[in-house]
Amino acid sequence: MRAMILAAGRGERMRPLTDTCPKPLLQAGGKALIEHHIERLVNAGFTEIIINHAWLGEKIEQTLGDGSHYGATFFYSRETQALETGGGIYQALPLLGNAPFLVVNGDIWCDYPFARFHHFHLQGLAHLVLVDNPIQHPSGDFYLENATVSPQGEPRLTFSGIAYYHPILFKNCTAGKFSIVPLLLEAMKNQQVSGEHYHGKWLDIGTPERLALLNALIVV
Repeated sequence: MRAMILAAGRGERMRPLTDTCPKPLLQAGGKALIEHHIERLVNAGFTEIIINHAWLGEKIEQTLGDGSHYGATFFYSRETQALETGGGIYQALPLLGNAPFLVVNGDIWCDYPFARFHHFHLQGLAHLVLVDNPIQHPSGDFYLENATVSPQGEPRLTFSGIAYYHPILFKNCTAGKFSIVPLLLEAMKNQQVSGEHYHGKWLDIGTPERLALLNALIVV
């Protein structure tokens, strides 16, 4: 099973930190944000990892290398411009293969046990990990009932940026920039999106203030 880390965002809300450094390489707890994901993925048995990049992407490749330092093999999906979540995954499909794959947003931090996906059987087209709504996103994204995710209902939960996708989800897509949300909403109409409510540690590292919060959390 392969995993993909989404690392192509410009990080506008992180400026000026991201003017000269791609967001995934910003430091937290003495290591780059993306390294926290890499170490957890490798420890969970994911040793083939796809990383997409756009803004200052060459610095990501120069810093991380081929993955051997981490006990893994890295495959890079280079984007001339950020293609958003859907477009970025679609471009990387030849690297991800024909089996379901794990995707993790590069701008979050969590202690989610990725190893559980080795024993997970995907029934539909996607499985989303949802979390309690953070202060900056109080309205949430989706409703979860009986392990099925839908766009309507209360209480709503926030999509964590951790998901398990089947390549068939992208079968009608074409190359270019697009969000994955419409694909998920269409799949939800047919109850093809399962989910879970994760209660562990999770942070969206979207601003310098939340990066500082993560540093304080890791130190503690």
